Amino acid sequence: MQIFGSIGWLLGYILWGAFFVFKNFGIAIIVFTIIVKAALFPFSLKQQKSMAGNARMAKKQKELREKYGNNRQKLQEEMNKLYEKEGVKPTGGCLTTIIPMLILLGIFYAVAYPLTNTLHIDGDHVNKALEFANTIPGYTHTVGNATYQEVSLLRIFPQIQNTEYIQSIFSAAEISKISEFANGFTIFGNVDLLVIPSQFGFWSWYLLFPVLCFLSNVGSSFIMQKMNKANSAMQSQGCMMAMIYVLPLISAWIAFSVPAAVSFYWIISALIQLGQSIVLNKTFSPAHLTATSEARHAALMFANEAKVPYNYVPKNTHTDKANSNKNNSNKSKKKK
Repeated sequence: MQIFGSIGWLLGYILWGAFFVFKNFGIAIIVFTIIVKAALFPFSLKQQKSMAGNARMAKKQKELREKYGNNRQKLQEEMNKLYEKEGVKPTGGCLTTIIPMLILLGIFYAVAYPLTNTLHIDGDHVNKALEFANTIPGYTHTVGNATYQEVSLLRIFPQIQNTEYIQSIFSAAEISKISEFANGFTIFGNVDLLVIPSQFGFWSWYLLFPVLCFLSNVGSSFIMQKMNKANSAMQSQGCMMAMIYVLPLISAWIAFSVPAAVSFYWIISALIQLGQSIVLNKTFSPAHLTATSEARHAALMFANEAKVPYNYVPKNTHTDKANSNKNNSNKSKKKK
C-alpha cells in the first residue's frame, strides 16, 4: 500500500496541476486521466501487439501440440522456434501489464487521498484535522467508508476552516489552498462530487454514479471481449461471464458507499480505456497483423525475384568446361 501511496503522491502533482488550470475537480480528473493514459499508451500498444501475436499463432500452436504432444522437450523446442520466427515473446505482455496496473492503483490513491497526495499537505496535520472532525456531532454518519475520510473532510472543510483548532493545525496558505480545492468539486451545475450516494438512498440523482459505474465497466468488458475474437470460446465459460458482470457489480456497490469523486474517476477511466482499446484493436488486431505479415512476405518475395535478370540461364559448369576444352583443341589444330 505504501508503494501505491508513493505513486499516488507523485501523480498527485499532475492532478493538482490540472485543477490549478481549470479550477474544477471533475474536469481535472478527465484531463488527468487522459494525460496518464497517453503516458501509458506505449505499454498498452506493446501489450496489444503481444496479445494479437499470440492470437495469430494460436492455430500453429495447436498443430504443434497435436504433433508433438507426447514429446514435451520437442514441443518446447518447436514452440521456441515458432516464437522466434513470428517475432513474438512468450512473456512479452507480462511487464506491460504489471507497470500500468501499478500506476493505475497509484492514480486511485491520488484521487482517494486528495489532501496528502494531491495537495501534498503534511500527513500528521491531516490526521489531526480528521481526529477533530470525528468529534463533530453527526460527522461520522457522513464519512461512509473510512478509506475516503480525506474526501469527506473536504466536504465540511468550508464550515470548520475558521475554527481555532483548524487554524492552529494548518497555515493560512494551506487553509486557502484546501478551501479553494473544496469549492471546486461541483460539476454539471449543482452535482457535488464530495457527496456519498448512500446518504441519499435509492431515490436521488446521485444513484446515477454507481449505475454509470456499473454500465461503463460491464460495457467496456463486454465490448472488449467481443472484439477479441480469438477468445470467443472463453466467453461462454462461467468464470469469464462472472468477470464481466460480478466485478462491475462490486464496483457499483462500492461507488454507492464512497464519495462520488471516486466513482466519477472510475467512470471516466473505463470510458477512456474502452476508446483506447477500440483504436488499438482496429489498428493491431490479429487479422490486421496477419495481413500485414503476409503482405510483407509477398513484398520480400517480389523483391528477391526482381534481383534475378529476366533472360538469366543458369550455367552448367560441366558442359561449359567440356565446350571450352573442345574449342581450345580446335584452335590448336588450326594453328598446326
